[in-house]
Amino acid sequence: MQIVHSFPGPGCGYERELDDPARHRPSSCPLCGARNRLVAHGFYRRTLVEHRFDGILRVRRYLCRACRRTVSLLPDFALPYLRFGLGVVARFLKARLGEERTLQAAGEAAGQGTMPYQRGQHWVRRFRRHAAPLAAALTALTPPPPAPDFTTRALVMLETIGWKRAYRFVFSHLRLHLLGRARSQIPDLP
Repeated sequence: MQIVHSFPGPGCGYERELDDPARHRPSSCPLCGARNRLVAHGFYRRTLVEHRFDGILRVRRYLCRACRRTVSLLPDFALPYLRFGLGVVARFLKARLGEERTLQAAGEAAGQGTMPYQRGQHWVRRFRRHAAPLAAALTALTPPPPAPDFTTRALVMLETIGWKRAYRFVFSHLRLHLLGRARSQIPDLP
């Protein structure tokens, strides 16, 4: 299971924050609820493309001594199961769907001038398909604005709330992905 946690961005102190395993250790296991039973269990590495960063990122893991399952402390600038970070995806979607730019212009706005057409189309399709449940989930944080469709409504709500805050809420509390993972990829909660 992944817990989204607020960290400084990549290259801005994130690696220093990871050096002390007790510094951000959750007080209880999110899977079984056992208190003070999580121990540092190393790292896993993943690639990340974010504003001014394109490289490998370490993600801290903890092991629950009660249920024997691992928990990852995913930084809030990295989206689960995607190589591209929240900032890149947010800038792209805002430019493509909110400002109605071309795919190439939206890619350039996101700092991805050579982004493949298929990747942009994939992000757009996933976001549009997931816009209605995302907008419904975000009503817990802000009232829904009048909009011609759910895609526009979800984008306005994300901009109003802030992409990071909204992402932490929908993923941590509702296990929803901003780009709409398949139900089979959403972990079971006890």
